[in-house]
Amino acid sequence: MPLLPDLRPDFPLLARTVRNGKPLVYLDSGATSQKPHAVLSAEADFYQFHNGAVQRGAHLLAEEATDLYESARGSVAQLVNADPSEIVWTENATHAINLVASGIANASAGIGGEESARFRIGPGDEIVVTQTEHHANLIPWQILAQKTGATLRWIEVDDEGRMILDDLESIVTERCKVLAFTHASNVTGIISRVDVLVARAKQVGALTVLDACQSVPHMPVDAKALDVDFLVMSAHKMLGPTGIGALYGRKELLDVLPPSQFGGSTVKVVTMEETTWLDSPLRFEAGSQPVAQAIGMGTAAQYLRDLGMDAVESHERELAVQLRQGVAQIPGVRLLGPVGDADASDVLAIASVVVDGVHTHDVGQVLDDRGIAVRVGHHCNQPLHRHFGIAGSTRASAHVYTRPDDIEAFIAALGDVRAFFGVRA
Repeated sequence: MPLLPDLRPDFPLLARTVRNGKPLVYLDSGATSQKPHAVLSAEADFYQFHNGAVQRGAHLLAEEATDLYESARGSVAQLVNADPSEIVWTENATHAINLVASGIANASAGIGGEESARFRIGPGDEIVVTQTEHHANLIPWQILAQKTGATLRWIEVDDEGRMILDDLESIVTERCKVLAFTHASNVTGIISRVDVLVARAKQVGALTVLDACQSVPHMPVDAKALDVDFLVMSAHKMLGPTGIGALYGRKELLDVLPPSQFGGSTVKVVTMEETTWLDSPLRFEAGSQPVAQAIGMGTAAQYLRDLGMDAVESHERELAVQLRQGVAQIPGVRLLGPVGDADASDVLAIASVVVDGVHTHDVGQVLDDRGIAVRVGHHCNQPLHRHFGIAGSTRASAHVYTRPDDIEAFIAALGDVRAFFGVRA
C-alpha cells in the first residue's frame, strides 16, 4: 500500500521554522502529536457558536453543546469499535488508569456494595504488570497494592525488550486479579502479544487493563476483538487536544465499578444520608465537563478514521523500516529494541537510541540545532531503561504527517553527533 499523501499542509505548526530559520522536522509524536486544522477549528467553533453547559440545560446552546459532546464520544467509540456508553471522558490516559485503580480500591473498601464485589482485592491477591510499562501504568498499581495488601508482580523482558512469556502461567496465576500491560512500548515500539496475555487472564479470571496510548494513533485497534476489559487512550497523542483522554470499559463492568471522583453530573438520587450513581459513562464524569476538548478529540478520531487506520499503519510501517535500518548503519549508535531484524513487523515507527560517549541531552541539543525535535530522557519509563543498563535515551517517533525526508534528516544529523563532540570511533 502506498504512503499517505503529504499531510503537512493540514498541520499549521509544521510550517513554522525554528533555530535560525531552519525548517521544523518534528519527530516527537510519541510524546505529543501536532493538531490538524480540523481539530483546531472544531474547538474554536464550539466556543464561538455553541458554548453551553452539557446535559443540564433546556436552552438551544445547551442542546447543541450536548449533541456535539455526545457525538464526539461516538466518534472515539467508533475508532476503537466500542459502544458510546463504554467510553468515559478523562483528563488523560493517566487519569483513566487511576480511575480504574481507584475504583477497585473503593470496591475493596466496601464502596458500591455487593454489585462491586467482583472488583475487591486484598492480601493474598496479586496484580501483574510488565517491565516495559510507562510509569502511568505502573505506579497506580503499586499504590493499589499498598492500599489493599495485594502483591505486585511483573513480567520481565529479554535483551531486546520483548516480554518473556514462557513462564506466563507461573506469573499470572489464580491469585491474579488484575493484569495491566501496554499495547506498544513507548521506548522500543514493540507491539505486545495481547492475544496471549488476555487468554491467560481469562483462564484465571483476572481483569485486563490495556495502555493503548501508543497504538490507537498508529494502527487499527478493535477493543472488542482484543477482548480486553479496559483500554485507555490519550487525545494529545492522536492528533487531538491536550487535557483529555478516554477510558474504554466493558459496559457491564463500568456500570458496577465505583466512581473515584464525586460530585454533580454523576448521581441518580442524593439525600443527606446517601447517594446512588448513574450508569456509565456519566457516573465517572463529575463536575464541569471538558466539552471543547472532547469535541477536539472526537474530531481527531474522525480525521484518523477518514485516513483509514490500515493506511496509517502501512504508512508508518515503511517509516519504521527506514528509521531502524538507518539507525542500524550508524557506527557508535545503539538502537534499543530488536536489532537483528530492522524489518520487524511488530515494531512501531519509534527509535530510541544511545550514542557512545555522548549524553542523551547533548544528542538532543545537536539535533535541535538542526531543527529536529526529538525526545530525550527516560520517557517516563525508568525500569525499562534500567533493564537496558542506561539512564535515558534519545527517541525519534513518527506520525501520519511524517515523511521519508524527515527520517533522512534525522539519520544524517544523528550520524554527525559523535564527530561534533570529537568522540573517536
